[in-house]
Amino acid sequence: ALLCSRMQPSKDKNTEKAEPFYRLSLPKKTSSEIINEARNVLRTLRTRRPFTPTGNQRKLFGSGSSRPPQNRPPSVFSLHTSSFDLAESRPVSGVRLSPLDHKPVLVASAKDEDSSICLPKPPADDAEVRKLSSARARFFRRTSQGSFLSAKMVPPAQNEEKLDSEEPAMMNNLCRSTNNCLAEQRSYAPFNDESRQLICNQRMNRLEDSLKGTAGKFLFQLRGESDQMKKPDTSSAWPRSPGWKKRVTGSEDETRINELEEEEIFWHIKILPILQELEEVEDNIENLCLACTKLYQALNEGNMLGKRFKRRSVLLKLLYKLVDVDSDPLCLKLAKIILAMKVDGKNLLGVCKLAFKICRNEKNDYIIQNDRLLDCLLEVLRTEDLQKNSEALLYCMGAIKFMSGNAVLLNEMVNKGAAEMLLQLMKQINKVKENDTYFSNLGHLLVQLTATLRNLADLPPARCQLVCNGAVSELCVALEQRMNDTDVCTYIVRIFSKLSSYSDFCAALADCSRCYVLFLALLNKHQKQQDLVIRIIFILGNLTEKNNQACEQFFKERGSVNTLISLFQTYHELDLNAQKRYHERGREDKNHPKHPSEAEDVLIKLIRVLANLSIHPSVGAALAAAHRIVELLVTVLECKSVDDCEELVINAATTINNLSYYKMKSSAVQDKKLHIAEMLLKLLMSNNMDGVVEAVRVFGNLSQYHEICDFIMQKKIYKFMIALLDAKNQDVCFSACGVLLNLTVDKNKRALLMEEGGIGKLVDCLQDFGPADWQLACLICKTLWNYSENITSAASCFGEDTNTLLVLLTSLLDEEVALDYSLDTDLRDYHKLYWEREFKPVAEKLLDRIQSHQSCLPAATITPF
Repeated sequence: ALLCSRMQPSKDKNTEKAEPFYRLSLPKKTSSEIINEARNVLRTLRTRRPFTPTGNQRKLFGSGSSRPPQNRPPSVFSLHTSSFDLAESRPVSGVRLSPLDHKPVLVASAKDEDSSICLPKPPADDAEVRKLSSARARFFRRTSQGSFLSAKMVPPAQNEEKLDSEEPAMMNNLCRSTNNCLAEQRSYAPFNDESRQLICNQRMNRLEDSLKGTAGKFLFQLRGESDQMKKPDTSSAWPRSPGWKKRVTGSEDETRINELEEEEIFWHIKILPILQELEEVEDNIENLCLACTKLYQALNEGNMLGKRFKRRSVLLKLLYKLVDVDSDPLCLKLAKIILAMKVDGKNLLGVCKLAFKICRNEKNDYIIQNDRLLDCLLEVLRTEDLQKNSEALLYCMGAIKFMSGNAVLLNEMVNKGAAEMLLQLMKQINKVKENDTYFSNLGHLLVQLTATLRNLADLPPARCQLVCNGAVSELCVALEQRMNDTDVCTYIVRIFSKLSSYSDFCAALADCSRCYVLFLALLNKHQKQQDLVIRIIFILGNLTEKNNQACEQFFKERGSVNTLISLFQTYHELDLNAQKRYHERGREDKNHPKHPSEAEDVLIKLIRVLANLSIHPSVGAALAAAHRIVELLVTVLECKSVDDCEELVINAATTINNLSYYKMKSSAVQDKKLHIAEMLLKLLMSNNMDGVVEAVRVFGNLSQYHEICDFIMQKKIYKFMIALLDAKNQDVCFSACGVLLNLTVDKNKRALLMEEGGIGKLVDCLQDFGPADWQLACLICKTLWNYSENITSAASCFGEDTNTLLVLLTSLLDEEVALDYSLDTDLRDYHKLYWEREFKPVAEKLLDRIQSHQSCLPAATITPF
């Protein structure tokens, strides 16, 4: 009886039916065993992830954006003091008060005992008058030159008539004639208790010694004026209600007043000197930066960052004015302080644009690393209202996107949990539906967000955060809602393209049944958008390579196979047209076309999906019966040279090999087997060894048909197969031996093994690879069994290799010798399984046949393996 490759038990004990060499001898296989068998025999394909070049310029939207310039926010803009809203800078009170129905009346005479306005007492002596006048004269000289303290002032012409809305109403005519900011320094401490004022004075006196120079003298002169405004016998301008005194005695009010006192002292001692320094060094960028650093540290130390700081408006106006200096290092310092002051509205937009402008310049990455701007921007994303501040969040997210292009800053983002934070923001965006007025603007923000996630996906900790926080479902929701936004779709697909290369994320994506429908919808909608199509196909290739359920689920989606065929035809035509244009130009074009071209790259990824799908038994059988798919695969072999586009040609041959595994009447491979064999002959004769091996594999399956066996004999291909046995490569020898095995099924073709030293080469392969590959050893024994069916004498049948084969089989059938017990348990069990189920039954029969037909043979020495 004949033993063909991968024997299976026959129903007829007297005859053994020739089976394809790639089938395992497993009785009553379960469905999982069938799939595992197919995976062992057939091959999935891998390919490179599509390459995304880094943009030459940092912009909100790249050059390939689908958004027309007029419909997208600008990446380039100018920022000045006017970009900020000075009125919005005022401090926030805890209670919103109703506007007064009447205007406050200013008393003209100081004799009115009920007056709510106090007139300051004159200094005690002429020296004090001169001292105060000198200080005030110096102060006004600075403000007339554009000092920062003039930022809150009304125009000079109106100075005597208007009161700033942020100043308490306690200023009299003398106060109004001075600079508003000077008034502000003495107006924010409404002390109404003499003992509390005394405590404040004592604190100031203790700290007076620590101040040196003009700034210190100025501050305490300023304090002297303020002291006269805070006498207990004078009236305060702070609003009073009937229960005001009762509330002041409460612990909360006491604490708040103490805080105001401390804030007042801290402002005079720590902050004002730095502000004066900023004014003095306004032409020196380096000193301005140093002063801003000290200012931030002082504000942080005094707990003055945020919205509750009383002199917040003065400080912010100074910072806004410094934006005009237009220095990136200085603007970085300013942006950090302004963001920490918790601005909103127009000012939040302005400072986010300022941060965006800084981050847009890649040269600033180093200073950004050292100034912790990222923390401030992440805080904006975490706390600000999405719909109210969508434009500000857009530029904030754009700045973070630029930062993610730097490896150091990218790692910092991951460590700060940016991936999880961005997912939370995406969830908020996904809740806004298409009919909402904010939907379109949030699409711009989503482009920046997904672009940042794409960069984060490169790092393992970020991938873990994304998987653990349900990134797959949120990305799919965004993809479904933004199907018409090509930019958003492209970035989300790029994220999937990166992450699907990893098993954990690929498994999570495969479990999201909705993704297959979305991918098919995108492929049909954007069929000619190569950068989007190629990534979706790459993702599908990853899913189908690693998950049998994914193969089945994708195949069951309506129109899945037709979509793949349509894409195949589209990009095959694009490729042919490109080749035609190249040939028409002839010698005029000295530059040879690049391989793979964009169209070829899509075909490579697409054929990979087909190859992976064909491993699933039911899906593979259906694809094998799809004539259009087989025709397109054969067309690739016809039109393409393995020398020009190796991966494309080899992928096509591999897919044909997988489809040829399915033996059925409706098989399109079977219908076109001779034409396929002719195309494979061209590949077999090439100098590309990978192409040769793939062609041999296909011949291994096709050689089960008599027509193909005749073709092999007619074209002398069998000689090539025998020569390949010398390749010293297991895969090559396995494929070549499979073809020889199928040829020996025909009694008239068995003599070919005597040519070209075929028997000796088979024995050499058995000796070289037997213990390491029991499937190959089994294949060799089956080939020799078929060849020796009509044996009369072992010597005449196997010639000089008889004794070597006899001793070799005896050794390989000895379990202790054959199995290497130095292997780990799992690998040893695997080897033993194949040794027992594949090799041993065939080898024992072959050994018995040789021994029963041998005469006295001389002893032979076998080289130990």
